[in-house]
Amino acid sequence: MKKLLQKELKLSASVLSYLFIAFGLMAFIPGYPILVGSFFVCLGMFQSFQCTREANDITYTALLPVAKSDVVRAKYAFCIFIELCYFVLTAAVTLIRMVFLSDAAVYRQNALMNANFTYLAFVLVILGLFNIIFVGGFFKTAYKFGKPFVMFIVAAFLVVGLGETLFHIPGLSAQNAFGFTHMGLQAGMLAAGIALYVAMTVVSQNRSVRNFEKIDL
Repeated sequence: MKKLLQKELKLSASVLSYLFIAFGLMAFIPGYPILVGSFFVCLGMFQSFQCTREANDITYTALLPVAKSDVVRAKYAFCIFIELCYFVLTAAVTLIRMVFLSDAAVYRQNALMNANFTYLAFVLVILGLFNIIFVGGFFKTAYKFGKPFVMFIVAAFLVVGLGETLFHIPGLSAQNAFGFTHMGLQAGMLAAGIALYVAMTVVSQNRSVRNFEKIDL
């Protein structure tokens, strides 16, 4: 499994998967829907799947002396690695804004989503949706990925829209809190985001393993 992950990181991955991790820095941008950065990192991983298909990498990997289930798990491990790198970067930016820039006028006057723990929860939801909709959809055939990615795009931007409108609803303005105010609420949202990400990823991986076992390569 370790060697399969190394193959994914060194041979199968598109360079865009690594470059697009930098979109975690978008959390610094005022007046911009910062949740869109989560979509871009998924777009980078999509490029890796495209390279995988064009190079017939799935068939090559399955011909190695490894279990078919490990082929799937290696792909998920690669996605989780990229997603965690992105999350750590955008979480670091979020903490900088919460600790040092919470009173900055450029952010206080911003009508869009603020960088806080609620934002991080929405990031995890989008990454989880990528795993369950796109990656899970890909492994239904181990070849077709257009329809799953379109479905993910729709779902991801619905979540972006929800995140940008949620705090405008009367009584929910605390979701866009600055600094460490309303920490109980924000921590609860982050915990829910973590739980949803883990659940979607685990369910998707288990389902993909079962689907891939049935595919005649």
